Amino acid sequence: MIVLFTDFGSDGPYVGQVKAVLAQQVPETPVIDLLHNAPRFNVQASAHLLAAYISAFPADSVLLGVVDPGVGDPQRKAVAINVAGRWYVGPANGLFDVLAARAMTGKEDVTCWEITWQPENLSNSFHGRDLFAPVAARLARGEMPPGVQIDWPVSAAVINDLSEAIFIDHYGNVITGVRASNIAATACLKVDEHIVMRANTFCDVAAGQAFCYENANGLMEIAVNQGNAARGLGLAIGSRVAVHE
Repeated sequence: MIVLFTDFGSDGPYVGQVKAVLAQQVPETPVIDLLHNAPRFNVQASAHLLAAYISAFPADSVLLGVVDPGVGDPQRKAVAINVAGRWYVGPANGLFDVLAARAMTGKEDVTCWEITWQPENLSNSFHGRDLFAPVAARLARGEMPPGVQIDWPVSAAVINDLSEAIFIDHYGNVITGVRASNIAATACLKVDEHIVMRANTFCDVAAGQAFCYENANGLMEIAVNQGNAARGLGLAIGSRVAVHE
């Protein structure tokens, strides 16, 4: 299985072009769209989001991840990282740092390859299609990465939660980078001076009421029952939140 996680958006030609490469090179391999509206150009928020949402996929999956505002920079490496049997292919810009650092902290196996292979025709601006997709196809076929194994220098700081809004869904629900398992079961969130009450789920509060809860992927989320939390509380990607004990 190949899983796609990008900030390409779903309304342009980019996802289709990546899928065309995969369909030609590994036609029998399922391709799953995890997310194509990851926070645009925001590697840090995307890294925390990816770390929370990848666990739903089999351990032998290949994730092709592209949130790459520095595409074309000759100093930026392309990498393939194996974390506990699951492959991640994309830019070495921090997108995979959170999941790799947490895995290493948990004593899971993490190995990394710098991709040194390049296709004959490599565009300056679409490495997702030209470079990462062919590498992902190779890995899906059971081949090793076309490169050299390297040490993966990950800062310990990325293990920490991110006390910010990292994603806003089409309902206006605001997902934060705070893991529910890292705070008290009774703790809630604070936005500016507004304390957002905690509940288990939507039906526990009245229509129009803002609340926070542990979402299905273990992150603290701010919602309004039958409403739009981002609009109502003035939140955007990167808005700071605090834990209120």
